[in-house]
Amino acid sequence: MRLQDILTDPSAAYDKPEDVLNDNDLSVSEKRKVLDQWEFDARELQVATEENMPGPEECYLEDILKAKKKLDNG
Repeated sequence: MRLQDILTDPSAAYDKPEDVLNDNDLSVSEKRKVLDQWEFDARELQVATEENMPGPEECYLEDILKAKKKLDNG
């Protein structure tokens, strides 16, 4: 799958944020972009949920932040 496709919807490409870290086809900077986009999407979903507009997917914000920290720590 191309990076641009993954960035459109990271949750469609990966089951969980940890899977991004295990994708050997992506560079570290590409993994960062994917996790950043997934974090953005999760935060948007969180806001929508707080406004009583729940989305269809699970919010992985905590898992995304943990994956980003692992990526930073190499």
